[in-house]
Amino acid sequence: MKREEHLTRPGQYAIVYDKGRSWANGLLVLKALPNGLSFSRYGFSVSKRIGSAVTRNRVKRLLREILRVTPLQPGWDIVFIARSPIGVARYATVKQSIGNLLTRSGLLARRYEGISPGID
Repeated sequence: MKREEHLTRPGQYAIVYDKGRSWANGLLVLKALPNGLSFSRYGFSVSKRIGSAVTRNRVKRLLREILRVTPLQPGWDIVFIARSPIGVARYATVKQSIGNLLTRSGLLARRYEGISPGID
C-alpha cells in the first residue's frame, strides 16, 4: 500500500471512530466513513490484548496483504479493529472474515459498483 493509502494521524482515526458506520464479526470490526478523495485510505487497530508484538505485527501483515489484493470502492476511510481471536487465526479465516465485512458494508468494488454502504 502506498503512503497516501494509510490513515497516519490519530485525528484521522478519531473521525472515523466517531462518525463512521461499523460492521463486526468474531475476528474484526470494520468502521468506514466517506472521505471525498479519489482513493480509499486504510488503518488498523491492533491492541496489546491481541498478544505479543510478534503476534500484533503478524496480524497487521495479514490485514495489509489481504487488502492489497482486494479491490475496494474508492473514496472511503476504513479502519479495521482486531479482536482477540485473530491472534491465532489462519490466513484463509482472516480473508473470509474481511470478505464478509466488506460484502456487508458494500465496499467491494467488483460486485457493488455504484452502491453506497449500508443500503440494501
